[in-house]
Amino acid sequence: MFFPEVAYAMAPPAGGDGGAGGALGALMPLILMFVIFYFLLIRPQQKKQKQHREMLSALKKGDKVLTGGGIYGRIVEVDGDVLRVDIGNDMVVEINRNFVSNMADRAPKDAGKGNKK
Repeated sequence: MFFPEVAYAMAPPAGGDGGAGGALGALMPLILMFVIFYFLLIRPQQKKQKQHREMLSALKKGDKVLTGGGIYGRIVEVDGDVLRVDIGNDMVVEINRNFVSNMADRAPKDAGKGNKK
């Protein structure tokens, strides 16, 4: 049996190029998501990395720093990528410049002192 109503309903629409508009419409949500991710995640992270690189390149003798291991200290000598950092009681350690996580405006008040109770 042949049902002309069903054949008409399954036939592609007459006239017009529906493929190009459909492809662009299908990609639009992906493009929009990428733009949102770029401005909310990627761009701020790139700015933060740039500021950190600038801070690392500007390190000099006498700066107070916080290392990646959580140790506060003062730079006593800079030799390329190697920093000699005084961490208290005339104890000097050598660290790589890349392991400085931040500049320390001031060390904790009880830094270098034992826990006296």
